Amino acid sequence: MKRIDILKMIFVCFGFLLLASCGSNDSESGMNANFTFDYTDGNHVEFKNESEGEYYSMEWDFGNGETPVTTTDKNKSFSIYYPVEGEYNVTLTLFGFTGDKAEVSKIISISNTDFEISFSAEIDPTNPNNVVLVNTTIGNYDSFKWVYRNIDVDNEKNTIAYFPKSGQYEIELIVAVGNDTFSTKQTITIIQDDPNYVDNMTLVWSDEFDGTSVNTDYWTFETGSGGWGNNELQNYTNGDNAEVTDGMLIITAKKVNDDKVAGSYTSTRLISKGKKEFTYGRYEIRAKLPSGTGIWPAIWMLGSNLNTAGWPACGEIDIMEYVGYQPDVVHATVHTTAGSGSNGDGSSVPLTTAEEEFHVYGLLWDETEMVFYIDTPDNVTHTYAPSTKTASNWPFDESQFFILNVAVGGNWGGAQGIDNAIFPQSMEVDYVRVYQ
Repeated sequence: MKRIDILKMIFVCFGFLLLASCGSNDSESGMNANFTFDYTDGNHVEFKNESEGEYYSMEWDFGNGETPVTTTDKNKSFSIYYPVEGEYNVTLTLFGFTGDKAEVSKIISISNTDFEISFSAEIDPTNPNNVVLVNTTIGNYDSFKWVYRNIDVDNEKNTIAYFPKSGQYEIELIVAVGNDTFSTKQTITIIQDDPNYVDNMTLVWSDEFDGTSVNTDYWTFETGSGGWGNNELQNYTNGDNAEVTDGMLIITAKKVNDDKVAGSYTSTRLISKGKKEFTYGRYEIRAKLPSGTGIWPAIWMLGSNLNTAGWPACGEIDIMEYVGYQPDVVHATVHTTAGSGSNGDGSSVPLTTAEEEFHVYGLLWDETEMVFYIDTPDNVTHTYAPSTKTASNWPFDESQFFILNVAVGGNWGGAQGIDNAIFPQSMEVDYVRVYQ
């Protein structure tokens, strides 16, 4: 045989060996990645680690599109559900103590489609803000839900999803099979705003303050002094400074002494955290404000994840703030990681009867923007709508809770001192309403 033919044969054999290889192992490290698998039924496969050598952890990629599983338990077995017929490439990767690794891949074949998740999403030709959703999943499953606009809709095979504003939106279908869940997503495009968006909203919750005391099913008294992050001087009491009478909530700040130090004043701070929390919608609070230098009433909201995310990452929505040394000017501000405190995104507008008359302080909030207004949605005072939304400038796809309080002094409220002659001073709230 000629030498060139021998070389050709060697290269062919070498290439065949490369193609036939089911993985790669780093022999120098002493690690040898390997696993076995058994079909427990037509759609379930059990995997067991059979690797050898010294290694720290393993990563299983079961080829099903799910996030790989990392574990240090070398004896752990996995039963994986493959609902759809086809071939799946399963890879086990070993990670050594010095950063080296070894891996092996094997193909498994599923011959039966148990179920296949899918759905259709079609724009309603009679209403371009409605999307008709139909669950077209094939096979057996236990339950499912639609997820869109932070709304969950359970087990409705045919449903209509409403999108009030133009833009692109994601719709997700999540299907449960035993202990497993599977999901699929589609992106739809809405071409126009719904001109009847605000009028079509319905009242989902309100406190009209028709009783004789603060409704503790809705509100919690936050108590204590200590400045509340702004060097404020009031001590918030457990109800002593709040009353409900004649259909009004009245929060009254009172003077204890003339010292103008922490604890020289008492007041009330009501929060709806853990009781009434909302995402998106129309929010209206009708109130009359106190007056005088040193007073600082506020109607505002904080993210329900405050305890885990912290401030300002949780997001803060100041629907109305007022500082008494600047009479007849009301403020609306948004605070985020991208801009907080004096760098918050807000506006200040004149309102000559803020102290003498009741006004509606409102917010329209959806996935695209926040629009603040006074009395009617046509009287816009501020709009917050980052063109590119990130976690730092838009933490507002999660629920928020209400806060009603009257502070005394502090970095802003006390910037021009405190006039002790003004006390007592009250903020009167006629109602708090949420429409969605």
